[in-house]
Amino acid sequence: MNKKPVYKRIVLKLSGEAMLGEQPHGIDAEVCASFAAQIKEVRALGVQVALVVGGGNFFRGQIESKRFGLDQSVADYMGMLATVLNGLALQNALEQIGVPTRVMTAIEMAAVAEPYIRRRAIRHLEKERVVIFVAGTGNPYFTTDTAAALRAKELDSDVILKATKVDGIYSADPVKDKSATKFSKIKFIDALKKNLKVMDATAISMCMEYEMPIVVFNLLKPGNIKKVVLGEQIGTVVQ
Repeated sequence: MNKKPVYKRIVLKLSGEAMLGEQPHGIDAEVCASFAAQIKEVRALGVQVALVVGGGNFFRGQIESKRFGLDQSVADYMGMLATVLNGLALQNALEQIGVPTRVMTAIEMAAVAEPYIRRRAIRHLEKERVVIFVAGTGNPYFTTDTAAALRAKELDSDVILKATKVDGIYSADPVKDKSATKFSKIKFIDALKKNLKVMDATAISMCMEYEMPIVVFNLLKPGNIKKVVLGEQIGTVVQ
């Protein structure tokens, strides 16, 4: 394993569901603290870290719009607000262990977060602050996966780290299909053709167009973020 990081600047995509831990709803404080500790470990290597966080542990716009009969755009805005809760929780967990952070939002809410401004975000990263992006792209009909692809390109990041509950991309759901095989590497176009649900199609297409690699890995195993950053072959690389 390399002793030096293979990436200088990363965008870590955290799903809202990852914040659940063993809870049915909301935020698991121990899981949040674990994520913060792993991020601190990576930052100590000199890696610039940006996070894009989802809100599915509180509200999933696409699902809830059907459940409650909400207009899709209204439901999506509600989902964006849910991401802010997670972003603030992560900020608190990071700052409790001495990691300076900034929360930047695509929907202006000056009392709790800075508005997203590309140059300011880059400056924060250069000053070794962890930047947490919330409220997605600020637009309905786009997921936080797409927000991660967009921010990664805007910030000239080296890679998107897609944190999941499984250890990579499989040919089928490994929980439901025991014969599912894991891919160590896969091309963007194949991920789209096989409909592997790595990220949504818009995000994958954008990464393919701008040659932004994605590493899909299991975040629930402590130390995995550091392993990916140091170039260890875990998870699945999409490029």
